Amino acid sequence: MPVETTDVTRTVDAPPRTPPRPVRRRRPRAGHLARAVIAWAVALITVFPLVWLLLTAFKPEGESFSGGLPSRWTFDNLTFVLTEVPFPRYLLNSAIVSVVVTALALLFHSMAAYALSRLRFRGSGLVLSAMVSTMLVSLPVILVPLFLIAKALGLLDNFAGLIVPMIFNAFGIFLLRQYYLNFPTELEDAAQLDGCGYPRLFWHVVLPLSRPALASLSVLFFLANWNAFLWPLVITSNPDLAVVQVGMSSLQGQYASAYNYVLAGSLIAVIPTILVFLLGQRWLIESMKSSGLK
Repeated sequence: MPVETTDVTRTVDAPPRTPPRPVRRRRPRAGHLARAVIAWAVALITVFPLVWLLLTAFKPEGESFSGGLPSRWTFDNLTFVLTEVPFPRYLLNSAIVSVVVTALALLFHSMAAYALSRLRFRGSGLVLSAMVSTMLVSLPVILVPLFLIAKALGLLDNFAGLIVPMIFNAFGIFLLRQYYLNFPTELEDAAQLDGCGYPRLFWHVVLPLSRPALASLSVLFFLANWNAFLWPLVITSNPDLAVVQVGMSSLQGQYASAYNYVLAGSLIAVIPTILVFLLGQRWLIESMKSSGLK
């Protein structure tokens, strides 16, 4: 007797879909908020002297230390500094010294740094240690012997005395050496296979690829020599060779000082440094990252 089979189709209900949860925005952590507050505080502290200098330079005489905006905007302070005082001559002297020292320092420092990073010779570590150890000695410590050497070489009261002693800087050699240590050697090997010696290799391969480090060092050297005061004050007595920092000191008297003129001169002197830093800050940061400095 045949058995009848019947297909029983069971319908299984699918589980209900849960609605998507709303995306919660992450609230800033307390650490991020604290860092932002600290960064803004440091920025305000840094910018405040510049803003105060800008406002005070345009205040009339007698309102230099009064708070708030000037009661009357005036250009008399800037006009006096640029016409009655040989301030353009001071600016020109500082520009000559800063540019020449920067150019010569980059040339000699790059050659010394490349030699210490690539050439293997006996005593290279000792030479590097001796150079770096000079960073521990400040200028006032060696001021007297340096002045005596400059006097014996006939470097008093001339541009050579302002330029030659300021060329060497162990920090520049150390920074470039760290940059060259991270430099890829494949390009140098390929250039040597093509018959390039060390002079051509340095001038045509290494030096063009060192532009970030050289640009950052040019900013540092220019700012350091533009703001130099102690050595130019000691090495020169001729007013025609006075740099901007020494010239600004002449605006201050023994018993009284015209602070409105001093602040006007400071405003003029700080403009080139701000422009140079703004133009080279990108290269400065990149070289710091590539050289391993923190």
